Amino acid sequence: MNIQNVIKKPVVTEKSSLLKEVTQSYVFEVDKRADKKLIKKSIEELFNVKVRSVNTLIQRGKVKKFGKGSGRTRCWKKAVVSLAEGKIEIFEGV
Repeated sequence: MNIQNVIKKPVVTEKSSLLKEVTQSYVFEVDKRADKKLIKKSIEELFNVKVRSVNTLIQRGKVKKFGKGSGRTRCWKKAVVSLAEGKIEIFEGV
């Protein structure tokens, strides 16, 4: 798996913004096949920061109703990355 393809996009919510301010942790949507070591390596190389820890979880899709029928949103993998030193600049403008 290519290092540039591991991180899909940052997750910007109220909870992730609070997490960034309090614990210097950032939340990303990552590829489902990526493990913690690969996520750590890709964050360190892409953003030139030192990663302390990586926590991952599978965010399950929710059931949504569409008129008479129902559907399901997609499942995706979330990574919460805690930094030992440095900042990720893409979150500073948000």
